Amino acid sequence: MDIELPELPFPLRTYGPDGHWSYEDGALTGWAGPRQDRFVPPTGTALDPASDAPRLLGAPKGDFQLLARVTVGFTAAFDAGVLYLHVGEREWAKLCLERSPDEPTVCTVVTRGRSDDANAFVVGGSTVWLRISRTGSAFAFHASPDGEKWTFVRIFSLGDEESAGAALVGFMAQAPVGDGCVVTYEDIEFRPSWPQGLRDGS
Repeated sequence: MDIELPELPFPLRTYGPDGHWSYEDGALTGWAGPRQDRFVPPTGTALDPASDAPRLLGAPKGDFQLLARVTVGFTAAFDAGVLYLHVGEREWAKLCLERSPDEPTVCTVVTRGRSDDANAFVVGGSTVWLRISRTGSAFAFHASPDGEKWTFVRIFSLGDEESAGAALVGFMAQAPVGDGCVVTYEDIEFRPSWPQGLRDGS
């Protein structure tokens, strides 16, 4: 199923399990079912299958920033609302507002065959702004309490110039150990540029 959001210059397509995606009055809502996640354990092997979770993704062109105010209906550990980046079947990344495991936390995962997992900082409450940016084959993750001053979380490359330029980006919900999780994305914005500075709050 395709969904077009007025804030984005590209259509979105659903991937993975049914996320019951809906859009109304500027709010995008998705739902992860029980034990749905997108992760390849680093303690396993590169041949282990990746678990899956509802995703809504599209293909922007050129440099960009995708940002949204993310609110998560936490009910269990590791429930999360995610800005998601997909470069290949085993090359993808997540910027999450996650209950990890007892407190809402901004955390990231980058998967190159197997997934890594890193916590950035604790968030007071169930809402935070998240931003994913691209220039060339480089990607940056930022988070913000107010959508104005941004905290640098991570910069990394994924794939080669061609595959990174064709990357899919968008939204994901997960509930790895719980019975389900609802995520709402509001104040969605697309900017056709790389941030002026990665560590100066802009």
